[in-house]
Amino acid sequence: MKRAIVTGGAGLIGTGICAALVAAGYEVASFDVAGDTAVKTHPVEGVRAIECDVSEEASVEIAIAEIGWEGIDLLVNNAGATSGALGTPLLDLTLADWRRITDSHLTGAFLMTRAAAPLMPAGSAIINMASTRAFMSEKNSEAYAASKGGIVALTHALAVSLGPKIRVNAIAPGWITDATDLSPQDEAQHPAGRVGRPQDIADAVLYLATAGFVTGQVLTVDGGMTKKMIYAE
Repeated sequence: MKRAIVTGGAGLIGTGICAALVAAGYEVASFDVAGDTAVKTHPVEGVRAIECDVSEEASVEIAIAEIGWEGIDLLVNNAGATSGALGTPLLDLTLADWRRITDSHLTGAFLMTRAAAPLMPAGSAIINMASTRAFMSEKNSEAYAASKGGIVALTHALAVSLGPKIRVNAIAPGWITDATDLSPQDEAQHPAGRVGRPQDIADAVLYLATAGFVTGQVLTVDGGMTKKMIYAE
C-alpha cells in the first residue's frame, strides 16, 4: 500500500484530498494543528491525524518520527494559515503576521520536504499547494501572495534538485468552496460555468501523483478565471 502525508489535512481542501487518497488505496496521515490531539481524530475515516505545526522545525521532526513509516510515496504540502492572510492593509500588516503567514505556507513546505525526502523512494512525488494569487492579486494580500509565489519558485527548484528520484509539482487553486448559497454571478464569472469544489483539487492531486513525465510544473485549477479578460463596462 502506498503512503501519503497531507499537511493541513483537516481543512476544506485538505479533507477532500485525504478522502480521495483513501479511496485510491493510500494509507494517509494528516498533519495539522487543528486536529483533536487527545484522540487523534480526523474528518475522513481511515486517516491518521498527527498534530504538527509545519512552521516549526522540531514539530515537523517529531511528527515524521511519530508516524514511524519507513517510506513515503506522496507528500502534499497543503498547510497554511488563512486567518488574517487577506484583507489586512499593508501599513497595518505586522511583522509577526507576515512571518506567521509566510512560515505556515512557504517555510512549512520547505521543512516538510526536507524531512520527508530521505524517506521517499524513486518514483515518489511531492505536490505543493500554490494559488492563483501567486499570479494575480486583490488589494491587501501581500503576505499571502508572496508566500504562494515563493511556493511556485520552490517547486521548480525542488524538481531540479530532487529529480529524477522525486517529482515535484504544484497546484494553483482558484476559488474553491463548499458553500451552497452562491449567486448566479459567482458561477457565471468562471468560464467553466461554476465555482470550484474540493474534489477538483483532489482530482488534480491524483493526477500529479502518477504523472511520471510531469515535474517542476504548476497546474492551475481555477475554472478558467485567470484566462478571462475583464473590462469594466
